[in-house]
Amino acid sequence: MSNFAFLQAEFSTIYESANKAVDAVHPDPRTACFYARRALELTVNWLYKYDDSLELPYQDNLSSLIHEPTFKTLVGEAIFNKARVIIKLGNQAVHSTRPISVNDSINAVRELFHVAYWLAHTYGRSSKPNSGLTFNSDALPKTAPVPKQTIEQLQKLETQLHDRDEKLSTVLADKNALDEELKQVRAELAAVKEASVTQPDTHDYSESQTRDIFIDLLLKEAGWNLDQQRDREFPVTGMPNLSGQGFVDYVLWGDDGKPLAVVEAKRTRNDPRIGQQQAKLYADCLEN
Repeated sequence: MSNFAFLQAEFSTIYESANKAVDAVHPDPRTACFYARRALELTVNWLYKYDDSLELPYQDNLSSLIHEPTFKTLVGEAIFNKARVIIKLGNQAVHSTRPISVNDSINAVRELFHVAYWLAHTYGRSSKPNSGLTFNSDALPKTAPVPKQTIEQLQKLETQLHDRDEKLSTVLADKNALDEELKQVRAELAAVKEASVTQPDTHDYSESQTRDIFIDLLLKEAGWNLDQQRDREFPVTGMPNLSGQGFVDYVLWGDDGKPLAVVEAKRTRNDPRIGQQQAKLYADCLEN
């Protein structure tokens, strides 16, 4: 059974793109990342169309839509960060010649799974996904019925899909002029959402994993391949704790084999000065 089977009944269009991403994860990682971003785009467009708590930004491109304050408030930090990861991987797949690995495509589809879970949990009318539902990477097919797509083919497909998409700016230009059917669906979904938010969401959204993936992407974008064991969780001694030991989140190495910098990852809600002090301690240990 597909990881996204819970979408099929009520979110069939999103399900279709999500399933294309799933099918391509192993045989064609670049295409998988493209379709993961496509499924996210359809999700975000659906939210703006049917949830009247969202304010349409000046531009209705995907990046502007997810950074709109009302959207960030609606979905929360975990889903917002997952959307950023999916967009970054999707953009690299279509606009960068750097290799897209199977690990990249798994990350994109896994993050999409959590976004899709949130969508169905919040707005599902006929049924909602089980709270214990988890992403199953073993269920991802190893072969695909279609050949790999080139960057040029994906760019052409991207243009075709965007030209075909419903324009949010046109649909939502005048909220008072919305057709009666859309108004009725919005009212139904508002009631569903209100009931959903009163129930605790116990799903594990793996926020720390998303944070690590995003930092990896940013560092790789800056030219650090992170392909050596010493690049992550590097052990050091001399820390001011009971064991005297610690592990550096990331060490950036020079061509001479000496460390150039350390990177300490912290939650955005933490004071960055705490991470700065910890990074300084790690750097002192490395120097010693």
